[in-house]
Formats: sequence, C-alpha cells, structure tokens
Amino acid sequence: MPQKIIRDPVHDVVAFQIERPLDALLFRLLNAAEFQRLRRIHQLGLAHLAYPGATHSRYSHSLGVMQTARAMLAHLERSVAIDEESRTICLVGALLHDLGHGPFSHVFERVSGISHERLTHRLIQDPDSDVHRILFQHDRVLPEKVASFFKAEQNRTFLNDVLASQLDADRFDYLLRDNLMTGSRYGAYDLEWLLHSLTVDPGSNRLAVTWKGVSAVEDYLHSRYNMYRNVYFHKVVRGAEGMVKLALQRAKRLAIQDRLDWPPRDNGVYKALLGQRLTVAEFTDLDDVSVNHCFKLWTRSDDEVLARLCRGLLFRGLYKTIDLTHVTDPADVARRVTTAEAAVTAAGGEVAYDLFYDQPADTPYDAYQPDDAGQSDGILVQHPDGRLARFSEISPLPQALNQRLMFRRLHVAEEYRDTVAKAVQD
Repeated sequence: MPQKIIRDPVHDVVAFQIERPLDALLFRLLNAAEFQRLRRIHQLGLAHLAYPGATHSRYSHSLGVMQTARAMLAHLERSVAIDEESRTICLVGALLHDLGHGPFSHVFERVSGISHERLTHRLIQDPDSDVHRILFQHDRVLPEKVASFFKAEQNRTFLNDVLASQLDADRFDYLLRDNLMTGSRYGAYDLEWLLHSLTVDPGSNRLAVTWKGVSAVEDYLHSRYNMYRNVYFHKVVRGAEGMVKLALQRAKRLAIQDRLDWPPRDNGVYKALLGQRLTVAEFTDLDDVSVNHCFKLWTRSDDEVLARLCRGLLFRGLYKTIDLTHVTDPADVARRVTTAEAAVTAAGGEVAYDLFYDQPADTPYDAYQPDDAGQSDGILVQHPDGRLARFSEISPLPQALNQRLMFRRLHVAEEYRDTVAKAVQD
C-alpha cells in the first residue's frame, strides 16, 4: 500500500496510507497553502531568545496533535465504537486547530484584535481557501461540520474532549514538543501510559482515565506546571513578547496618524495592525517572516521609539527585569509600579514605551466545576468497579496545583534599569 512518511522528533514516524480516503484527505490538507503557512509561525513566539532551540513551528505542532489524536482514537475504539465520519471530523479538527494563528503566536492577536479561533473557522468555511476546497471535494458538508465541531459547547462527547479538554491532544503534544525543543527537561511525562489509561465514561460519554492512570496524570500535570513556570513565563520570553507588543502598538499608532512609511496600505501587515479584514491570500502571506521584515526596516525608522524597540528585538537588546513577585499586597505593587513610572519620567524616558508591568498567571489544574448542562472540564477517574470520581478526590496534587502560578515583574529599558530598581527598592 503506497504511503507517505514524515519523521517527527516527538512521535517518530507519522505515516499516511494514501489509499485510505481519510489519510489521503489529511495528507492533502498538509499541503494546502494555508497549512504550509504554519511552517513560518514559531510555536513559541520569541522563546528562542531564551532557549535557542525553540525555533519549531506551528506546522510541526499541528502535525503532532493530529498524530496524538490518532493514537487516542486508536486506543478508545477498543471499548467504544467510532464511525468513520466522526473519526474524520475529529482528526481534521486536530490537524487544523491552529490554522488561524497570527505571527508570534498570541502577541500579534492581542494588538490587532483578530481572533485566531475566528480566523480558523473562516479559513475552513471560505470557498477561496485551499483548505475549504479540499474538504469540500471530500464531502460537500465537511467544512461546516468541522467548524461546528470546533464550536461545540453543549452536548460535548469524548471526541470533543480529544481536541479540547484538560486531557487533549493539543496539550499532550505541545508539552512534549516544547520540552524537547527548549531542552528544558521540565515537561517530560509518560504519554504512552497516559494514552493507555484513557477511557470513555458510558454515562456521560466523556473522556476519563482509568484507576491505573492516576500516576500518569499526576506526572502530566506536574510537567505542565513546570513548563509554565520555567518556559512560558520565563522573564526573557515575557520581556521579548512585551517588546513586540510595544513595537506593534507604536507601529499601529503611526499607521493611524498616517506616519508609518512601511508597509504599504494594501499590505497584509498594515491591514492587520488596523484590524481590517484580510483576504485569504493576504492572511496566508501574514507570518513571522513578514513581520520580522517590518522590524528590520523599522530599525531605520524616523520614529526613534519604534526604531529602538525593533533594534532591541533583532539584536537581543531586551528590557531588564525587576522582580516583584515577593510583593503580595496589590496596593504595594501598584505603588511600586507608580514609583517606577515616575522614575522613568524623571530620567527623561517615555513611560508608555520604556517600561511595562507584567503579571503572567495560570492555574495548572482547573478544579471540577460542572456547567449548566451538568458537564465538567475537570479530569474524571474511573474506579475498577466503574464508579467515577473527581481527580481531586483521588490525588492530593490538584490541591497544590489549584494555587495560581503567578509572577509580578517590571520590564524596563536598560538605560533606566538602575534608576528604577533603586526607586522601587527605596
């Protein structure tokens, strides 16, 4: 049987049996222009400034999510029936879940206001996209069914959980992939045993883990905590992301004032900065490369604020960090931030661009909170006799992980670092 094979650093062999309609469809989607664009989007934005190996792409992650979802379905169908249409929608959804991501992951999205989820849905349903044409040729109603699968909130099943839950293919892949590519060694966990422990609760038709998987889940949740603490919330990563946000905000302000010399008004970056609707072709051209090209040109901008920010991003002249995590009183934090702003102003700096406060936070495990339909996003454990229990009732780990992981930091331009540090300390 003819097959196409891709070697992946996390999952090793990712094979497509081309004579099988589903595999043929997935492989065609891999080669769609909109999906190939993900090769030019860094999975971790600017994390490579702290971890040089973290240059992997949304493309490789999306491929890994599909392969992980395959493995999850292969195990689950030993105990529950999965029809071909459901399998197709789930795996296509897994492959395309990040299709709408903009440059530098979430940073560009926050400045432009363009939601990557909405863009993903649009690309799937827009007749001008390669992805839509491929799905439509396979099944005329498939684009709408995949989009509806993404939006499912009521009457969720284990298939929705495979794509979006606390035990989903997305998290399973990005933790292992980001751990490997950063070299952090904080995010490793036993994926094989965890997959082997997955089951479907017949009462709710939702994803659960068997009793023997409790330790594997603990290992997985601990890895997630460590990756947020040591990689995603790393001070250099957060500082660089903040500088990208400032640079894009400055460029947006100049564009509104008609003072931005580059890019042209009909360019995708320019239109995205102003939150304008992009054509499929314009969005396909919007990636890290096109924004980095702007950064390179903006280093010679007449606007010194924009030029300085872009030089810092391109040549790693990043803002310095003053840690305030030890300050627990919100009023005290606010006073110190105000003091820092006054110190920058007194030294001749511009508060809006020479200083920013950052407070990244995450809850590594979301507590059991049933929704209006009686469903829950919490992890459920199936006892040997079939009874269900909340994971927090089985393991002591959730109680610790429910404590919010948070950092409080000031990031300041290097020339004002000592002045601000002294003012904040005093």
